Amino acid sequence: MKSYANPHALMGTSELESRLGDPNHAIVEIDEDTSAYHKGHIPGAVTFDWQHELHAVPRRDFVSSEQLAELLGSRGIGSDQTIILYGGNNNWFAAYAYWLFRLRGVERVRLLDGGRRKWELESRALDTEQPARAPQRFRLGSPRPGIRVFRDEVVTTSGAGGMMVDVRSPAEYSGEILAPPHLPQEQSQVPGHIPGARNIPWSKAANEDGTFKSPDDLRALYEGADIVPNGAVITYCRIGERSAHTWFVLTELLGYPNVRNYDGSWTEYGSLVGVPVEIG
Repeated sequence: MKSYANPHALMGTSELESRLGDPNHAIVEIDEDTSAYHKGHIPGAVTFDWQHELHAVPRRDFVSSEQLAELLGSRGIGSDQTIILYGGNNNWFAAYAYWLFRLRGVERVRLLDGGRRKWELESRALDTEQPARAPQRFRLGSPRPGIRVFRDEVVTTSGAGGMMVDVRSPAEYSGEILAPPHLPQEQSQVPGHIPGARNIPWSKAANEDGTFKSPDDLRALYEGADIVPNGAVITYCRIGERSAHTWFVLTELLGYPNVRNYDGSWTEYGSLVGVPVEIG
């Protein structure tokens, strides 16, 4: 049995299957591919479009706490329910939503260990029906602004000996490419990484079935790169979703007390004029 710092941050697929239809739980799918939900999803799950519903379009920012509460309530989710988040590709966008929910004050939220991948590998039921739920009133808890960091502090921290984790692929970190291979490479930012950042790709924290690795393996992964609990850690990637996954690992699974996600990430930092950049 894995012993994580906050075991309640996760739920296993067997437990979730046993709770399908439980009115005390609300299942939410959040995927990079927003069409995946309609092709088949966990029974009873609703979905949010991460790009258009969780962001304050057209600005580059997230919806406010009040807007998030309204969105949750409109999907029939109440604050007395525990929200179970899941998605594809090792839960990368589900972890992004988890971080955002905690940032905005959603307290009862968990991540499905393994997400869509493990659910499907185990041949568990999928549904194509979108559940109809009566609107609820969602009350938020206290926001957690301390889990987010902005560019001015990142610029000050770069190269100054702080612990910073670039969770992108080695090719992105070195400056060979600007984004994952399936995304456009023509961007406004320059290639490279923040000086002093360690490159620990986010996907190394997951097993083949999408579940998280054991605490011992995770500690070896991060402490082996000198990312240790007794200090402030900043995680970043390209837009903040992969680094939210690493934030989840360090904060919820390993219990690091001071980890912040830089959601501006490389699309912001790599476009700034005059800041230091390293390649290679």
